[in-house]
Amino acid sequence: MTRVYVDMVADLFHYGHVAFLKKARSQGDYLLVGIHADDAVASQKRSPILTMDERVASVIGCRFADEVLPNAPWRIDRRWIEKHSIDLVVHGDDYSEEQLKKTHSVPMEMGIFRTVPYTQGISTTEIIRRVIALC
Repeated sequence: MTRVYVDMVADLFHYGHVAFLKKARSQGDYLLVGIHADDAVASQKRSPILTMDERVASVIGCRFADEVLPNAPWRIDRRWIEKHSIDLVVHGDDYSEEQLKKTHSVPMEMGIFRTVPYTQGISTTEIIRRVIALC
């Protein structure tokens, strides 16, 4: 059985997230989804709108996720991979090579890293922009 791992913020869960999880799940037999902690997200992007519990509940409700791990690290290390028996780490192709090396260098070095195409035209930032435009 191939255990696939993805990490995400999962804020304002939308169809782009669902498409990502579906693509990642197709890479193996079991999909673990790590949800980043609020402070980790705030230090890299912006504070999430939804709470951790709300983000976890949204992802658990997606049929492609088999297990959800709250407070996942921003940078994946060997200890995390071994602790969760991860065989493959998947990320969207929206990060630059430099960004990926900062966050996913360990699975890259281990040869267990893959990317899947990012869903164009939708993102949490885009949803926020649309809401602001309506106000």
